[in-house]
Amino acid sequence: MGTLQRWIPLLWSLQRWIDAGLVVVILWGLSIIQQVPWTAPYTMLAVLTAVITPSLFNAAGLYRAESPGSGPGALLGGWSLVVIFLLFVGLITEAFSSFSWLLLGLWIVVAPIVLLTLRFCLKRYLRRHRKSGLNNRKAVIAGTGELSAQLARQLQANPELGFQFQGYFAESVDLQGDRIQYRPLIGRLEELPEFVRRHNIDVVYIALSMQAEDTIAQLINELQDTTASVYFVPNLTLFQLMQARIHTLQGMPLVSVWEVPFSGLQSIAKRLMDIVVSAIALILLSPVMLGIAIAIKLTSPGTILFKQHRYGLSGREITVYKFRSMAVAENGADVKQAQKNDPRVTPLGAILRRTSLDELPQFINVLQGRMSIVGPRPHAVAHNEHYRKLVQGYMLRHLVKPGITGWAQVNGFRGETETLDKMEQRIKYDLHYLNHWSLLLDIKIILRTVLVLTGQKNAY
Repeated sequence: MGTLQRWIPLLWSLQRWIDAGLVVVILWGLSIIQQVPWTAPYTMLAVLTAVITPSLFNAAGLYRAESPGSGPGALLGGWSLVVIFLLFVGLITEAFSSFSWLLLGLWIVVAPIVLLTLRFCLKRYLRRHRKSGLNNRKAVIAGTGELSAQLARQLQANPELGFQFQGYFAESVDLQGDRIQYRPLIGRLEELPEFVRRHNIDVVYIALSMQAEDTIAQLINELQDTTASVYFVPNLTLFQLMQARIHTLQGMPLVSVWEVPFSGLQSIAKRLMDIVVSAIALILLSPVMLGIAIAIKLTSPGTILFKQHRYGLSGREITVYKFRSMAVAENGADVKQAQKNDPRVTPLGAILRRTSLDELPQFINVLQGRMSIVGPRPHAVAHNEHYRKLVQGYMLRHLVKPGITGWAQVNGFRGETETLDKMEQRIKYDLHYLNHWSLLLDIKIILRTVLVLTGQKNAY
């Protein structure tokens, strides 16, 4: 029990670096099997792979899932990002002639198979040992409530972590109600320190209200006379969390309540995808866009493009391009959303709006860096100023660039939001996207957008 208890948590915490090391070792091993000399270009490839793999695997959501070592889909998505990045570097450096294509092809196929197999075997191994009690750390929770219940469910749902949940200790004097809902309920908080000493408890989670400062301080003080590890679980579920992480500032612990969902290599990877996808789209769709421009000019007076001020990254105003679909070009303090049978919409404009072809010029916005392929849809400035006062967390959607398509749009909230409830639901989906962002999710949204555009009818 002791050995596993010590190294399993360390294994999960170092997982991203273990993955990076493994893919390099696999490349080296395959070079030996294929009798390919390990030259300087392979050393550079190995170093670059080791550097980018942790960030791109994380960008695919591999290390942010609820369960450690999760998701074959996330792993395959992360490895795909690594391969795409390496191919891009190879193209711009013209380094492909220095490598064996057979070796690289084998590596691309074998590496994810080995990683998935090792994850599967490790999980099976840990589950088997957990059943025999060999990798269990005994844990208790101080406090009862929804936060405590969520924590207990996580401990019980992730046996790979090696916790054996013993039960709760309650604040309330009357334990009868808690005894029914929170099981097993061991006793009151004042009994916790003695229970920990007597039963050799390894971990204590304090999940009490942040208002119970005196109770928490007293409990922590008494638990110093035990050998248990003690963790305080702040009830941040009271707030709208977004990419919550633990940070330090010169040794001072900080908990982010919300912050930008991606940074560093993740941001570079997303921007790279934006450039590639938008450039390809503009090249392939240029004949269609030219035809639309001519049709607009021939069927109604006015400009071809409609330029509207909207909020972009960090709430800064940007100019967004669309093909003009109305007889008017409203861009002031009072912008009325398009509705069904709206008299302002031209006959051609109705077709463009229904098929979202009016939004094709926004690929130019993406190349300019004002927008992204995927993100919260930008609203008119007038709508932002109206709804930011009515919908909690509305402005958080501007922590990232707005997108041509988004999670809300592929879940049925595309087009008019004529009621406050519909706007609240749209914002709910936007915030969900920000809190669960990964490049794999972006790809999923792009694919679903194609399906949505062929079947959804609520864009007027």
